Amino acid sequence: MTDHTVLAVVVGSRAYGLETAASDTDRRGVFLAPTELYWHLDKPPTHVTGPLDEQFSWEFERFCGLALTANPTLLECLWSPLVEKVTPIGRELLDARTAFLSRRAHQTFLGYADAQFRKLENRETRNHKQVMHMLRLLISGLHLLEHGEPLVRMDEHRDRLLAVRAGTVPADEIAAWCASLTARMDDALARSPLPAEPDRPRVDALLHSARHQALATGLARLR
Repeated sequence: MTDHTVLAVVVGSRAYGLETAASDTDRRGVFLAPTELYWHLDKPPTHVTGPLDEQFSWEFERFCGLALTANPTLLECLWSPLVEKVTPIGRELLDARTAFLSRRAHQTFLGYADAQFRKLENRETRNHKQVMHMLRLLISGLHLLEHGEPLVRMDEHRDRLLAVRAGTVPADEIAAWCASLTARMDDALARSPLPAEPDRPRVDALLHSARHQALATGLARLR
């Protein structure tokens, strides 16, 4: 399905500006399966892995469905500053990215960070890299609630976050930072510029248009 990719971006540490010499290049993408494949009993895959290392892609409809839930991973794809490929349909997706945003982000960003933190509590040895990304997720979520879009590049927070990754920040300071970010997210929710719910009709129209374009392309190949 990689031939049908409409959007390919780099995410992870390189997109956040937190990479080190040992960092991988994490790639995520969106592909649009040919419309005619949905006319069979066996449907196209909802996601694919590869062909490059650390590469994962979602089918267009699956991506839209997950993004509507304010899934942090999906929203980061739409705001990544490192775009490797974008087709006209991919551009339509990016142009409509604000339609996926809502105050649901308060719950999803806090939920993802809390889940990550609980995993760390159950380990004998703390993974400082995961702690860094938990804090980064809270920073991004706070920015989203306050300003109406997620923060991907962490330039302003880079030195402090990398110090957390290096294990040089005391545990009590990390806990205080985490508590402060969580409290600020709670305070920001009521006055957030985000709508209560995402613009589902706009996303539905986007999907409808993408399917029609894919169908027209497929039929043109048959002529």
